[in-house]
Amino acid sequence: MRLAFMGTPEFSAHVLKALISSEHEIACVYSQPPRPAGRGRKLVASAVQQLAENSGIEVRTPVSLKADDVKADFSTLNLDVAVVVAYGLILPAAILEAPVYGCLNLHASLLPRWRGAAPIQRAIMAGDVQTGVAVMQMAAGLDTGDILRETRLPITETATAGTLQEKLATAGTALMLDTLARLVNENLIARPQATDGITYAEKILKSEAAIDWCRPAIEIDRQVRGLNPAPGAYFEHNGERIKLLQAKLAPETGKPGEVLDDTLTVACGDGALQLLKLQRAGKGAMPADVFLNGHAIKAGEFLS
Repeated sequence: MRLAFMGTPEFSAHVLKALISSEHEIACVYSQPPRPAGRGRKLVASAVQQLAENSGIEVRTPVSLKADDVKADFSTLNLDVAVVVAYGLILPAAILEAPVYGCLNLHASLLPRWRGAAPIQRAIMAGDVQTGVAVMQMAAGLDTGDILRETRLPITETATAGTLQEKLATAGTALMLDTLARLVNENLIARPQATDGITYAEKILKSEAAIDWCRPAIEIDRQVRGLNPAPGAYFEHNGERIKLLQAKLAPETGKPGEVLDDTLTVACGDGALQLLKLQRAGKGAMPADVFLNGHAIKAGEFLS
């Protein structure tokens, strides 16, 4: 089929890479414009834009799809379908209706749970035991379209946003390719989303990364895993901000934030956490024992 691909982050690029290797014709790729990144704040193209340009595919990066000329340019592509994966822009009705088979969105949750921007992180942080990927026929509204296909995956007790994203990207890529193959030859019947159980995965705010040791240990553990690798949950010690990338539940108790031993077991509002992997500013991630060699934190101290 002749298609357009619309996506931005690495999760999207995983799907685009498979489509490039498939029998489908990619007429054009849409991605969000390059953003400032790094200490120099230089403009950096998205993972999708970089992959498409390296593959010789035309890339368009409009700030919005609402302008008449943008909608007109899209309609002239004469598409069978548009594949949308974490694009990040609202698609107007003219865009949704232009392809023969409409726009298919791959979303990293089991809709209607976790509609919105950060479904992977929110699922982990909420303590969900199951998630998945869904292909929906896009409609007006935020992730409100009817479901064509879905694949379910468990969320393990050690899953991070990074590791879960990799699994969902692999499953989602296979699901989208299979859906496209069935779209023409089979009469796929989309089912409406349930009207109950709707939740919204709001964008992760930087303020959510700060660890509050008064919270239960199990909630902090979910916070750490849900924000790994980015933005990374953090605490402060002697005025220095330190990222916590991995921890595990521990049976000890104490005052919230109190360091209970020499292996970085820290008391929480309920229970405790043993800190396993940490990262100082400008340094690489390291196991706790290596971290302590260069940054002493002793039993009896308090983390903030």
